[in-house]
Formats: sequence, structure tokens, C-alpha cells
Amino acid sequence: MRNIRGFGKEIALGFLPVLIAFLIFAGMPALPLIMGALMVAAIFMFARSRGGLAMSAAGKKPSAREPDYMSFEDIGGQEQAKRELSEALEFLVQRDKIEKLGIRPMKGILLTGPPGTGKTLLAKAAAHHTQSAFVAASGSEFVEMYVGVGAGRIRDLFKEARNLAVKQKRDSAIVFIDEIDGIGGKRDGGQHREYDQTLNQLLTEMDGIQGDEKVQILLIAATNRKELLDPALLRPGRFDRHIQVDLPDKTGREHILQLHARNKPMREGVSLSRVAEETFGFSGAQLESVMNEAAIYALRAGSDRLDSEHLSQAIDKVMMGERMDRETTHEERERVALHELGHAIVAETVRPGSVAQVSLTPRGQALGYVRHHPRKDSYLYSKPVLEEQIMIALGGSAAEEMFYGGRSTGSRGDFEQATNIVRTLIESGMSGLGIVHPQALTQEQWSKENEAILSELTDRTRKLLADSKLAFEQLLDTLIQEETLSGEQLRSKLQHAS
Repeated sequence: MRNIRGFGKEIALGFLPVLIAFLIFAGMPALPLIMGALMVAAIFMFARSRGGLAMSAAGKKPSAREPDYMSFEDIGGQEQAKRELSEALEFLVQRDKIEKLGIRPMKGILLTGPPGTGKTLLAKAAAHHTQSAFVAASGSEFVEMYVGVGAGRIRDLFKEARNLAVKQKRDSAIVFIDEIDGIGGKRDGGQHREYDQTLNQLLTEMDGIQGDEKVQILLIAATNRKELLDPALLRPGRFDRHIQVDLPDKTGREHILQLHARNKPMREGVSLSRVAEETFGFSGAQLESVMNEAAIYALRAGSDRLDSEHLSQAIDKVMMGERMDRETTHEERERVALHELGHAIVAETVRPGSVAQVSLTPRGQALGYVRHHPRKDSYLYSKPVLEEQIMIALGGSAAEEMFYGGRSTGSRGDFEQATNIVRTLIESGMSGLGIVHPQALTQEQWSKENEAILSELTDRTRKLLADSKLAFEQLLDTLIQEETLSGEQLRSKLQHAS
């Protein structure tokens, strides 16, 4: 058939010059005929090119596949999210019981939370928990410049889910769309016809999910930015459940570390509980990276087991970045050491036991750093706690002033951190301004209150460091020679100096 079509095109192309020659011979003007022929040919080629591109774009289908085996027991640190998701999936597991109670089938579940917290893993585990067919796609797969292509892919996605369920002889299917904000963002009334049509088609498909269908479809979507989604997508009857997938707490972090340590030989005495303490704020993906990087460090060292030093190096790499080979002068090295000791001494004074390590190893953009570990996870902060954080941030510049009489550009990030905490104090009603709406403050009022808070806390920080000047001198040589100082070494020196 393709050969016949190609042969017909060749006949048409051969006949066109003959026709033009005959018309010229019959007395018609040559220039209009030639121009008209060129225009027809150009229009034909443009339409053919666009049609081919559109067909090619429409031909890309989201991936339908059997997910890697994943159960809820294989996911750590998300007990609340797993419990909520399991309860929401009961209408697929116990369909007869749900129908007897007259409960409307659930159409969509939205997983929201920071990156790397396990939203995709939860969707895979949901498919195995309910013994459902599984189709996965990303929001970016539906975005095209040609109107109607994204909507067509949405239809193909749900059609593929039904066909896959029939093929696998299952009565339910789960459609998972990652980064759904790529197609489900708020509509602003502009001329984004492709985006609007794609979102409208998704809404139509969700409205068409009925409980009496042979194959029950459940849409699970994930996003890091729920606030950007269109209200029509979030209303009940579409996404009936919104499940928050947060960063894990200490117990969750330890569970995740244990899961990723199952295939890694650990040296006796290694405490994953301690690693969990030192990784406050880490996501599940970051914790997996910590275990993987620790294994790489063990391989580089020629060790057949992971020990505490490998894990400590891995935490530093995931938190701060790869170690950099930067040559610094003796004066720069000494200034950096004093700067970091300023942070560490203030931290140990206001929060005993909070410093894990002081290092002069350049990582990322930092020439040195202090690694802290909280004794317990905190989610609410009082005024004294925020003031302590500001003093710790100001400790580096205060130490430089005490020994050099001035600051350096190394304090820039510290000042940015301090001013952000001051903003939190003011917006939380814990400043001298009292409870006030931030927009009601003028720039002059902001600046005046910011200066007053920072000035008071800077004076407190300077006095604190002045009382610890002897400890600076004892710790400086050790830090410069060994490049790293453990929290235990720091605390021991501070006790002897006092």
C-alpha cells in the first residue's frame, strides 16, 4: 500500500510540469502559473510536515508497565501516610462491602510533600496492595505545542489502563501521574489552549470513572506544590483524599536507614540511631544516598565493611557536596578555622551537645563548615530558640572581629540566614512590634526592628565568645593541623578551658 501511495505521488509530481507547459502553450501567462504552483507545493509540504510532527507527537504514549515489586513494609518513615493510603484503598480491596454501604467509589488520591519522600514508592505499593494493573506517566509527557495532543494522550493513558487490567485479568487499575502540576496548574484565562484542553480532558476522564465499570480505575497523583493546582482538580469527587507525605522523623529515618542497610555489611558497633540523629531534615532519597555513598567510601578505603567514619563522610557529602581541592593561604585557613570555631563554640554554649563536627574541608561553596545534630526533632520554635539560632549564625563573624578586627565575605550566607530568622520572629509576633501584619509595616519599620534585634544579639554573641577566648587558642592549632574536630573533642576542650 505504501508503494502504491509513493507511485501516485510520483505521477502527480510528473504531471504538474506537463500541465503548466500545456497551459503556457495555450496562451496563458507563465509567471502566475509558476507562482501558483510554487504556493500549492509549499502549502502541501507545510501541511505534510506539521501533520507528521503532530502524528509523531501523538504517537508517544505514557508507559504502561508492571511496577517493581514494592509493599508498604518496604517503605520506611511514612507510617501515617501508609495508614491513610491503606484506608483509602479499601474500596478497591473490598468492593462488595463498599457497595452494600452505598459508598461512592473514590476517584483520585493526591500525594503531596517535599521531593524524595517516597510518593512514587507509595503509588507502586498501592498497586500491589490492591492487586491492580499499574500505568505510570509524568505530567511533562502531556505537554506539547500542538493543540489536542495532550488531551489525546490523557485518553490513551486511561484506555491503556483498562486494556492492561483486562489483559492481566484484574478488576482494577491504578493510573499514576507524577508531577501533576505540569498539566494541572491553575488556569489564568490566557490563551493556553493546549494546557486547558489537556486539563479539561483529565477532568472529564475522572468524572467518567464510575463504580459500575468492569475495570475500576483509581487515579493517584503526586506533586511537590499543591498550591499551584487548579481548584477544579482538587474538589471532592475528583481527588477525594489529599495525603501529606512529609519528611521522616528520627524514628522514620532510622527505619529507612535499616532498610537500605540490609544488603550492606556493617561493622559491629555502628549505630544507625546516631546517624538518624545527625540527619535531621533528610528525605528518604537523601538517606538512601547516605548509605550508598558510605559504601563507596568503604570501597575506596579497601574495607569490606561500612564503619562510622564512612557514614560520617557520606553525611557530609550529601549535606554539603563533594570535597573540593582548593588551595588556600595560611591566613585564609586560619580565618576560616576561627570563623567555624565561632559558630561551634556559640552552638555548644547555648545548646550543649549539638555540634557533631567542625571541619576545614572545602565542600561545595563552603571553605569550612560545622555540622549540627539536634537531640530531638522540632517543628515549633519559641523566641529563645530562634534567638539562639541567630546567635549561632552570627558566631563566625563575631569571632573574626574579635581576632582580626573586621569581617570577611565568608559571613554573607550567615547574615542572610540571620535576617531570615529575624523575619520569622517579626511575622510570628515575637518582636518588639507585637502582633502585626507584615504588609502593614513600612520599609523603615522593618529595617529599624531588624537592626535592633541583630544589634542586641550581636552584643550577646561577642560577650559569649570573649568569655571563651582561651578555648579558641587551644582549639585553633588542633583544627588547623587535623582539619576536623569532633563534637566530643570540642566539648572536652571547652570544659578544660572553663
